[in-house]
Amino acid sequence: MNPSAIEIRPKVRGALQASKPVVALESTIIAHGMPYPANLDTAHRVERIVEEQGATPATIGIVEGRITVGLYPDEIELFATSDNVRKAGERDIAPALAGGWSAATTAGASMAIAAAAGICVFVTGPIGGVGPFAARDFDISADLLAIAQYPVITVCSGTKAFMDVAATLELLETLRVPVATWGTDEFPLFYTRSSGVRNEWTVQQAGEVTRVFAALRALGIGRGVLVAVPVPAHQELPSEQAQAAIDQALDQAKQRGVTGKQLTPFVLSAYPPGYRRPEPGGQSRIGMPQRAHWRRDSSGMRSFRSLRASNLPGLAANSFLIQGVFSVWDEDFPRWR
Repeated sequence: MNPSAIEIRPKVRGALQASKPVVALESTIIAHGMPYPANLDTAHRVERIVEEQGATPATIGIVEGRITVGLYPDEIELFATSDNVRKAGERDIAPALAGGWSAATTAGASMAIAAAAGICVFVTGPIGGVGPFAARDFDISADLLAIAQYPVITVCSGTKAFMDVAATLELLETLRVPVATWGTDEFPLFYTRSSGVRNEWTVQQAGEVTRVFAALRALGIGRGVLVAVPVPAHQELPSEQAQAAIDQALDQAKQRGVTGKQLTPFVLSAYPPGYRRPEPGGQSRIGMPQRAHWRRDSSGMRSFRSLRASNLPGLAANSFLIQGVFSVWDEDFPRWR
């Protein structure tokens, strides 16, 4: 990607020019992943967490046909509230520019933009993976290819909870992506700390990751590193509850013939028994469901997806960033260039 096509806002550009740490953040989770106002609150809180760790946050999006790194607060609010903000994967960036769209960037698209802007660390919630019916519909997230293609450390909370975790790790191995799990030998899911799938590389300190990334750069290998950080124990959903909701949703998806890109929003609308479904939203111009209006049932229990939204700030607060990724920045950063 041509860096001249990217508008890097002054605060982010200044940090990059001074070789200070910058953390890229995606915007799809704001525009299409959470109900309002939890999405807006989360976006601001995650940026504050990054700042508290001595880094500069750079939320990425496309604003009226211009790739933008470092969205301003009013733009983040627009992304959180407007039904006219599209969802842009990497393949959609060029159409968004040509059409003058405003679009929230997915994890994969954000990695591509971050790499072109010279940002080495990207933080998100769950990444996409190999879909549960991939043998039938070849549903494999472009996030995995982006991790393999762009020299960025991607810090995530594992895969989306309904992905085929074993197949996802196998594909990442095929793509030659180093995958680290933070403080555990199991690859986590977004909702729960354990997936039952072991990962070979466990790290306890940030320097273990940065030195591997620096070695890749020294070898001239333009590839990313994936770091999976489990959700804090006190915030994880009971695995039986989460899995029951997912299994029910996958059965319904199979019965209704829901596949491909429509599977994710369908499964994310799943809810445990006794939870009330969200009232239906509309359809965006690219076919993504608009934010629904969430409501409580008589027992006061929140929807499954609302629990997902409320967990994210805590997840970020206990993420790889707060564990000290930048404690080794001064030592290792010069070798990343």
